[in-house]
Amino acid sequence: MEQEELYVRNGASFELKLVPVLKEDSFRRKILEECSRDARLVNLFACPAGSLGGGSPDDDGNIRIFAMLGKDQEGKIAIFSMNIPRDKSSFQSLTSELAQAHMFEREILEQFGITPVGHPWLKPVRRHSPEGYPFYRVDGEEAHEVGVGPVHAGIIEPGHFRFQCHGEEILNLEIQLGYQHRGIEKMMEEVSLERAVLLAESIAGDTVIGHAMAYCNIIESLSDAQVPPRAEAIRAIALELERLSNHVGDLGSLSTDIGFLPAAAYFGRLRGEFSNLLMEASGNRYGRSLCRPGGILFDLDLEMIDNFRKRLLIAQKDLKEISEFFFGKSSVLSRLEETGVVSTQAAKELGLVGPTARACGCGLDVRTDYAFGMYRFQHIPISKVSSGDVYARALIRWLESQRSIEFILDVLNQMPQGDLHITTSALKPNHMALAMVEGWRGEIVHAAITDSNSRIVRYKIKDPSFNNWMALSMAVRGAQISDFPLCNKSFNLSYAGHDL
Repeated sequence: MEQEELYVRNGASFELKLVPVLKEDSFRRKILEECSRDARLVNLFACPAGSLGGGSPDDDGNIRIFAMLGKDQEGKIAIFSMNIPRDKSSFQSLTSELAQAHMFEREILEQFGITPVGHPWLKPVRRHSPEGYPFYRVDGEEAHEVGVGPVHAGIIEPGHFRFQCHGEEILNLEIQLGYQHRGIEKMMEEVSLERAVLLAESIAGDTVIGHAMAYCNIIESLSDAQVPPRAEAIRAIALELERLSNHVGDLGSLSTDIGFLPAAAYFGRLRGEFSNLLMEASGNRYGRSLCRPGGILFDLDLEMIDNFRKRLLIAQKDLKEISEFFFGKSSVLSRLEETGVVSTQAAKELGLVGPTARACGCGLDVRTDYAFGMYRFQHIPISKVSSGDVYARALIRWLESQRSIEFILDVLNQMPQGDLHITTSALKPNHMALAMVEGWRGEIVHAAITDSNSRIVRYKIKDPSFNNWMALSMAVRGAQISDFPLCNKSFNLSYAGHDL
C-alpha cells in the first residue's frame, strides 16, 4: 500500500525520498478529498525529475509535480507528489472541481509544457509575447471594452487591465501581468547562496523582510542551523515594522483615493515614522541587509530600544486618533462600505490569503497557524472582518497595525540576550525544505530542493499576490468602472511578486 502523504511543520527540511510518489488518480483524489474537508492548496509546482538527487536514470525527461496542502487548524503541511512521464506531458486538471488550483496549473503549463487537461481558463500566467493573448470578450448592444495599462499614470509597475463593460457596469475584468518577467526562481538556483539572499530581498521591493526571512529559513533548515533568539526577535520586529509601514501607507492611499486629504497627510507622516524605525534598525528604509542566513547583521542597543519604545508609544496614540477620525466619518464610510465586495465563499474557493482573506472572514495567519521564529513565543491575535468590502480591507489594516505595535513593544520589553548570527554549514543533499512567512500582504511560501551534491536544483517562490489577484477581478464584477481605482488600492497587490 502506497504512503499517501508526508506531514511537516513550517521551517522543516526532510529527505526527498520521504515524499510519497502517488499515481495520478490517487494524487488527484487526495487533493480533492482533503480540500473538501479541512485542507487548502498551499502550493502546487513542478520540477524536472531527472534533476532530483537520488532519482533513477529513467527519470530523465519526466516531470514531478509536488502538492502542499495546509492543515491550518493542526499547523502542519501534507506533502506528496506524482510523476508525469516524458511521453505523456499532461495530467487531469483539478480546477473545475477546485478553483484554487487554477493559477498553479496554468503556471505548470507555462513553465514545463505539461497540460492540465480540462482546465476551463487555460491561459498564460505571465505575458510572453505582445500579440495573441486570448482576452475574454463580451459582445452585444452597449457592450464595450476599456483597456488600462500596461503603462500607468502613477509610479506602479506595468500591468494590463481589460474591462468588459455594459455602460458603466463592469461585467468582467481580466488582468494580464508579467511584463517584466525577471526569472528570479531560475536565478536562485544558479547564483551563490550569498548572492541569492540579495535576490530574495528583490522579489517584491516592499516585502524585503518577508521574503528575506523565508529564504533565510530555507537555508537554515537545510543546514540545521539554530538561529539565536535575539536574532529571531529583531527579525520579528523588522517584519512588523514592514507591515506597519505598508498598512498605514495603504490607509493613506485609500484616503487620497476618496479625497479625504487630512487623513491622507497624517497616515503618510506615520508611514514615514515606521519606515524610519526600520531604517534605524537596518540602515535601509526597506530593511535590506538586515536578515542573513544564520541571523542578522545589526543589533539594537539599550539606547535604541528605549528610543524605539518611546516613538512607538507616540505613534500608537497618533494612529488611534487619526484612524478613529477616518473611520468615524460618514462620508468615508459611505464610500468604502459595500464597495468591491468579495464573499467568504469566494475567498475560500479561490484560496485567498492574508488581509484580503481575513477581510472576508477567513482566519488565516501564518504567524498563528504555522508559528515560526519569535511568533512561537509571542502570540498575535488574528483580526477578522466579515463584510469583504473596501471598508473591511481598510479596517483590517488598522486592526493589524494596532496588534503589530503591541507585539513590538512586548518584544522590546523582553528582548533576549545573546549572539546575533551563527555560521551556517553546507546544505544537506537530496533534501527538500519549506518556509512560510506572514508578509504584510499575506502568506509567503518558499520551497527548495537540493541534489546529491547539495546544490539547489529547484527554488519555488509564492508571493501572496499570486493567490489574490483574482480577488480584484471578483471585487469589481457588477460594480461601476469608476470604483476600480479604489478597489485596486484596497488590495494593493504586487506586480513584481507575481512576475517571478
